[in-house]
Amino acid sequence: MKNIQISPSILSADFSQLGSEIKRLEEGGADMIHVDVMDGHFVPNLTIGPPVIKALRKNCTLKFDVHLMISPVHKHIESYADAGADIITIHPEATDNLEGSILKIKELNKKVGVSLNPNSEINLIVDHLEKIDLVLVMSVNPGFGGQKFMPEVLEKIKELRKIKNEKNLDFDIEIDGGINFDNCKDAIDAGANILVSGTTIFKSNNGDIKKNIDLLKLK
Repeated sequence: MKNIQISPSILSADFSQLGSEIKRLEEGGADMIHVDVMDGHFVPNLTIGPPVIKALRKNCTLKFDVHLMISPVHKHIESYADAGADIITIHPEATDNLEGSILKIKELNKKVGVSLNPNSEINLIVDHLEKIDLVLVMSVNPGFGGQKFMPEVLEKIKELRKIKNEKNLDFDIEIDGGINFDNCKDAIDAGANILVSGTTIFKSNNGDIKKNIDLLKLK
């Protein structure tokens, strides 16, 4: 079995107890923390910004997997890097110069992620894959937690895995949106090696985070 990593989304956490919720994720075996940043413009919701990330960073040793759903994104990259992001993921539609934004993240010594919405074509990023550390495939339309998984995006993951193998590239394939115990195997079989999950991790099995993470990893 390939090394599957779990990046729990704190969008499903108790926001009044975020510090202790992240501690629970650490103790439960999470590999990183997925932070959804939404601006109410690029997607129809508002979440958290750099000050909250900076405060959470002080008490967490796990990597922060920060997904920026904001537009225009380029001018905000540095503030999220300074706040403590380890991976910064952007959308190609949210920048006028994807190459420039990728280089900006690299200059700040952060890992680069690029996200594809369900309707976004791989062609948007195929020429940049050699410079990318992670491709995040959205299996719901971004903006809200708790949506139903869209199985049609698995073909996109298979195509990314094929390109990765044929060109001998080194990037992670992450999937986010409606991931649960029923579809995690399909996502892994398609080629995803990082699973983002919120509701399933925090709510299933009476909130037994370790058990839920292990189940998603198919342990």
